[in-house]
Amino acid sequence: MESKQQIQASDVLALDEYRARRKEIKAAVLAHKKPRRVEIGPVACCYFESYQTMLYQVQEMLYIEQGGEEQLADELAAYNPMIPNGRELTCTVMFEIDEPVRRANFLARLGGVEETMFLRFADHELIGQPEEDVDRSTADGKASSVQFIHFAFTAQQIRDFIAADQVIIGFSHPQYAHMVVLQTETVGALAEDFSPV
Repeated sequence: MESKQQIQASDVLALDEYRARRKEIKAAVLAHKKPRRVEIGPVACCYFESYQTMLYQVQEMLYIEQGGEEQLADELAAYNPMIPNGRELTCTVMFEIDEPVRRANFLARLGGVEETMFLRFADHELIGQPEEDVDRSTADGKASSVQFIHFAFTAQQIRDFIAADQVIIGFSHPQYAHMVVLQTETVGALAEDFSPV
């Protein structure tokens, strides 16, 4: 089943309907997200995004802030770029450290990490491209704790990804050189993000 690639205003439930269905929608989205969550090393968590995850984010922001039509336009502009376009995978990466001083020290050494994320499969290595909305590393080398990454695929790379015996995701940053093999269930879930080739 081919995923939708843009959220339209007509896809968004009215606030009253969303409020009534919020619990069931959340449960469905959590089940959808489960195989799309990948831990990379001790503190990085990668969440592969989709139409469903971004629609949920839009609905939640509208539910929490209740900004109506004006807010809806802003949310669509913010979240639609992170929906895979049929020839890519997109992910949100979070560096999760609860202790504030330790988190600040860690991020201070992590500048440019958003340029070092990779996917390896078959004979391919794809380097992720950071979302271009804002610079996620400061000039003094401090990284944001949240990064938004796109992996662009050719038609052949899509076929090879789906057929691969092993897919590895990781970072080559000198301060965070960690990688992990994707579970078969994860690769299967991500294959649904591609348009037929």
